[in-house]
Amino acid sequence: MVPRKLAAGLAAAATVTALLTGCLPGGGKPECDSEGGIVQCAPDQRSAAPKISGELLKGGAYDVADQRGQVVVVNFWGSWCAPCRAEADDLENTYQATKDSGVTFLGINVQDSRDKAIAFEEGRVSYPSIFDPGSRLALDMDIPPNTVPATVVLDREGRIATVIRAAVRQEGLQPIVERIAAESPAPSGPR
Repeated sequence: MVPRKLAAGLAAAATVTALLTGCLPGGGKPECDSEGGIVQCAPDQRSAAPKISGELLKGGAYDVADQRGQVVVVNFWGSWCAPCRAEADDLENTYQATKDSGVTFLGINVQDSRDKAIAFEEGRVSYPSIFDPGSRLALDMDIPPNTVPATVVLDREGRIATVIRAAVRQEGLQPIVERIAAESPAPSGPR
């Protein structure tokens, strides 16, 4: 599958510039902290997430805008991805541990067939997944998750708070999610 690897490499190279300027309006020196494959943006430096919607693996539609007011943890995965299999239990355990704090999870299945994705997800996770075989949703992000697996945490206002470009473990992910869930919402004013 050389074409897929070449395309993935080109996409990753093209996103380096976006990473370096993704948290600042108009570009410039980044204000987001980046360390060990994790990009974290302070509330005043976060950019709005793009429209994240699509058809669910098992049918029906999903739009992350319907979750405004909740922290949304978005995980990009594929059934063909060994690290995705390794992190599935940690994602589900973090979801179960944080859902009562106004946190929801969404999977986005990429570069996959629907049947393989459904078989992979069955019995592993209880949250929904969008079927996005062309990886369109990842490419639309200001700070794109240019690896699989990748996890993006959106704050309660739908802004990109954290991007993790590696497989996650519960002991690393849960504190990040809890910190973002504990943030005070921005005061609402006239629109």
